[in-house]
Amino acid sequence: MSIQAPPRLLELAVQSLLRDQALAISAVEELPRVLYLPLFLEAFSRRHFQILTVMVQAWPFNRLPLGSLMKTLHLETLKALLEGLHMLLTQKDRPRRWKLQVLDLRDVDENFWAGWPGAWALSCSPEAMSNRQTAEDCPRMGEHQPLKVFIDVCLKEIPQDECLRYLFQWVYQRRGLVHLCCSKLVNYLTPIKYLRKSLKIIYLNSIQELEIRNMSWPRLIRKLRCYLKEMKNLRKLVFSRCHHYTSDIELEGRLVAKLSSVFLRLEHLQLLKIKLITFFSGHLELLIRCLQNPLENLELTCGYLLEEDVKCLSQYPSLGYLKHLNLSYVLLFRISLEPLGALLQKIAATLETLVLEGCQIHYSQLSAILPGLSRCSQLTTFYFGRNCMSMDALKGLLRHTSALSKLSLETYPAPEESLNSLVHVNWEIFTPLRAELMCTLREVRQPKRIFIGPTPCPSCGSSPSEELELHLCC
Repeated sequence: MSIQAPPRLLELAVQSLLRDQALAISAVEELPRVLYLPLFLEAFSRRHFQILTVMVQAWPFNRLPLGSLMKTLHLETLKALLEGLHMLLTQKDRPRRWKLQVLDLRDVDENFWAGWPGAWALSCSPEAMSNRQTAEDCPRMGEHQPLKVFIDVCLKEIPQDECLRYLFQWVYQRRGLVHLCCSKLVNYLTPIKYLRKSLKIIYLNSIQELEIRNMSWPRLIRKLRCYLKEMKNLRKLVFSRCHHYTSDIELEGRLVAKLSSVFLRLEHLQLLKIKLITFFSGHLELLIRCLQNPLENLELTCGYLLEEDVKCLSQYPSLGYLKHLNLSYVLLFRISLEPLGALLQKIAATLETLVLEGCQIHYSQLSAILPGLSRCSQLTTFYFGRNCMSMDALKGLLRHTSALSKLSLETYPAPEESLNSLVHVNWEIFTPLRAELMCTLREVRQPKRIFIGPTPCPSCGSSPSEELELHLCC
């Protein structure tokens, strides 16, 4: 029979303090560091709100990573902590021990709590804490500098999450004393007026990732342009399913020009993703030429581009160092792909992911991109399914990948010779053709993960993914 180890002295001290809340509250200012964190964790887990309120007022460390303790914010716990912070922020003379600069509500920095009690004194020493911080996220503040509250925000349907609403209201009432920093902001179905209210509260310079879905382009540009201009540290910008239905080409041009003026201020932008890009057809150059920073990731999906749009892709330095290029389901049928081939040659040394899935590229267009593709030595992922390819064209394509030794995931369409009048695969014809294509490929290199044919596979239901092993069932 196993013998249970007796509680350690530190645990006994924590339990004793929690049994006598008055004693715990009066002793907070004098608690040694090695006891401070275990007591906070116990008070937090048992929801002793009074103790939490007092402890946050004497917090002896620079950062309080609360988000890693609760995957979902608990309203009463949040209220208790914010109440303690309010009392401090409004005081002229703050406790000598209080060093809190950042309240972090994101799910990060679990190591902060993991080492208690033995390693905690070391892991939370002033030296260790300063090493964790960056000048960008947590610059050194003076005694009365604004408190920074970090949170990732996802705005969905109204009513919003109670904790988020309470936090926004708390920050708004303490403007100047608190900066609400949001490194990632995602807006789904929230009406634009609620998004604007949020942007009025959030410290705009803190936003690094912004994703906006299901919003009208004209309203987005008119109502949000002034906020976008202030997001000077923005690195990732995603517009998904933002709609605009009009035949007024001049209006479209004016709207794109207004959005382009925003890009002149985004000096750190690395990823630009636009889904449903009909709005930009014929105007893409206005956006591309205003990009100030070389992009690493460009995604233009689910729409169509005119030939002049494709031409501009290879003309500007901002696209000269792409690592990821996604043009999935952008219709490229019946236009020259020579500009796309020129872009591939330009970015051959850096490109890692190329997605041309569902672009309706015809085999007669393929020769324009093969020289550039064959030089993309860093390419690891290549999606080329759902395009119109003959057997000879596919063989030529596979041979041109001989030097792409890093390819770990690749997809190709079934050859048109195996398709019936309804553009469905005839399996009796397709099976030997697939084997022949694999034979051609193995003559030049050994594939790792490959998918040839319709997706998802009608026979096994598989679709290409990063977890896909060598797959030849279709």
